[in-house]
Formats: sequence, structure tokens, C-alpha cells
Amino acid sequence: MVPSRSSILSILVVLLLSPFIVSLPIQDSVVQSSAQNLRFTLPSVPKPEFIFTPLQESHIQAVVICSKQLGIHLRVRSGGHDFEGLSYVSEIEKPFIVVDLAKLRSISVDVKHNSAWVQTLEQGATKILYRWQEIADKLDEDLFIRVLIQTANVTSQGKRTIATSYNSLFLGDASRLLQIMQHSFPELGLTRQDCIETNWINSTVYLAGFSNNTPPEIFLQRTNLLRAYFKGKSDYAKEPIPEKALEGLWEKLFEVESPTVVFTPYGGMMSQISESQTPFPHRKGTKFMILYSTSWQDARENVAKHIDWTRMVYNYMKPYVSKNPREAYVNYRDLDLGMNNNSNTSFVEASVFGTKYFKDNFYRLVHVKTKVDPDNFFRHEQSIPPLPLHMR
Repeated sequence: MVPSRSSILSILVVLLLSPFIVSLPIQDSVVQSSAQNLRFTLPSVPKPEFIFTPLQESHIQAVVICSKQLGIHLRVRSGGHDFEGLSYVSEIEKPFIVVDLAKLRSISVDVKHNSAWVQTLEQGATKILYRWQEIADKLDEDLFIRVLIQTANVTSQGKRTIATSYNSLFLGDASRLLQIMQHSFPELGLTRQDCIETNWINSTVYLAGFSNNTPPEIFLQRTNLLRAYFKGKSDYAKEPIPEKALEGLWEKLFEVESPTVVFTPYGGMMSQISESQTPFPHRKGTKFMILYSTSWQDARENVAKHIDWTRMVYNYMKPYVSKNPREAYVNYRDLDLGMNNNSNTSFVEASVFGTKYFKDNFYRLVHVKTKVDPDNFFRHEQSIPPLPLHMR
């Protein structure tokens, strides 16, 4: 029998001390404070019974022990980046509570002598993007060039075109950057005026979408410029996408108001690490990762239209991306790939989405999970399951 809400509160207050327990009247505001995808902040979405904000490590231990003893499902939230809201929403298990790690963020970074040069340049040519596909994973290891593809209005009547922005980070001086670009990617037409010289920490502010010269202390305010209602999906490309296919993709971008496709290059040091050396397997042979996303600002909009569009684009791109498995980026969670149903997760069913995120490393992760969490206490809709009892 699941304890009532009042009994949960009384036991937790005794075990966990009240100063860092968030009660029901203000939980919605706390959930929304760091939720990136506003789809999961709507009133119809299940909310946690309580939110706990630990102030030290021992508080986390107390929450875990208490939750396990009471049989109350627990979710752990940090930045709220999860595309499907799995760190603060549970569709499959109720009641549940959330441990919010927002107050535990001590970071030490040695940035002595570090510097960065950032450049961005908009182009509209399919041929330039095709050329980027050929060389992006082979450029200097200190050079990162990501491509953001969106629509842009070109007339007062609202006629739209495709705009591509080449958003980059280079660890070196501007003169060397120009030499590399003139040799490897002259089609982009980079000039010294396109480059912004700054130190490393300020480059992270720029790449986060803030205006130039915004002080890095903005990150302490946990301001998120990208908060919206959205649906995202991901892919990995092993070969350049043909120009004809890119032109077909452009046509599909005109079907919704705020589409975004992002090409993120791989290669460099990522290719020099074996795909079995760490859980992250998308290494040698991967040219770039793709994000498909559409967003909207009004909760009253036709949500199905946007979600269906993202799925349609994903289906359109099937011939041009990785196969067996069709790989996906775990930081862009996508429940369309499959999900666990409850605490009795199926190893076979989980392998469908697990191998997309982790390839063969999924099976090694299952063995680790079986060893450290055999009862599957830490779980969510796409968590790694332990082995079934008959296979241990």
C-alpha cells in the first residue's frame, strides 16, 4: 500500500529536516525554474509530491534511504536540460519526488593562459553546407564549426528563405585560424572582421546565446534563453548528405513556424578514442550529429502538429544517416525510440533505445547496473535496466 501524502510528509520531515523541503504550494515554480522544455510544466503533466534541495552530500543520502524505505519513486534533477523532462516528470510511476541538485554546484576551473576566438557567419548556399560536410570532421583539432539551419523572413509580406549560421570556436590566434580556413574551407569566405577575440570563459557566454560582452556571472542566475515548448530528435551522419536531399529538407523546414536543424561536427580527438573506451560510442566514422527541433511559445498551439513535423523530418532523413542501429544522442532524449513501462523494466525492450544511444556499450552498462543497482531503484523511462534474475 502506498502511504498517503500526509504520512509521506510527516516521515520525511523527521528524517530529512524541513529547511530544504519544498512544499506543494510552491513546487510548480521550482519545477519551472530550470525546466528547458515547457511542454513538461503544463498543469496536465504529473508533478512531484515534494521537491528536495540538498545543501550537502549527506542530505542526498537521507533522501535516497527514505525514498527506498517508503517505496516512493525518486527523480534527480540538475540543469533541467532533458528534452523529455525525465529528471522532473514521471508518466509511469506515481507518486514520485524530485531531488533538486541546484544548490550543489561548486566548480573549479584553471583557465590560465586559455583563450578562444569565436566567429559566426550567415550563408544561404546549399553548396557551402555540402562542402562543410566533407571537411568539418577533418579540420584542425582546435577548430569547431557548428551549423544552425533555420528559416528567415526576407520580405515584409513574410516570405521566408533558409538561413545557415556557422557558429564556431577556435583555440588559437586569429591569424592561424584564417590560414586554416583559407586552406581547408575557403568557400565560407571568413575574414578577420568575422572573428571575435575573447578568453575562454567569455566564449562560453557567447556560444550560450548571450550578447557579446555579457559578463560570465550571468550563468549564476541560471538564465535560460532557449526556454520554449519543443520537440527534438537526433541522428548521426556517416557520409555527406547529398545536395538534392538537403534541398528536400529545406522544403520541409517551411512547413512550420520555428524549425531548427543543427549539424554538430565530430572527428578530431573524438575519433582517436575507441568507441568501447567510454560509454559514449559515437566516435570514429561519425562525421556529424544532427538535431531536428521545432518550438512554439503558446501552450494553446496545436502540439500534435509540431511533434508530427519533427517525426516526419526524422523519417525523411532515414536514408542518409547511420544504420543498424540508427544511432541517437543520449543528451537529446527521445521517447519515440522506446521506453520502460514501470519498475519491472524489460532488458529486451530497453535494448531497442539503449543500443541507439550506446551501441554495444549498452550491454556493458547493463552489467554495471546489475552490480551497483540490482533492484533498479534509480530508474526512469529510458534508464539502463539490470539483467533479469535468470540471466545473472
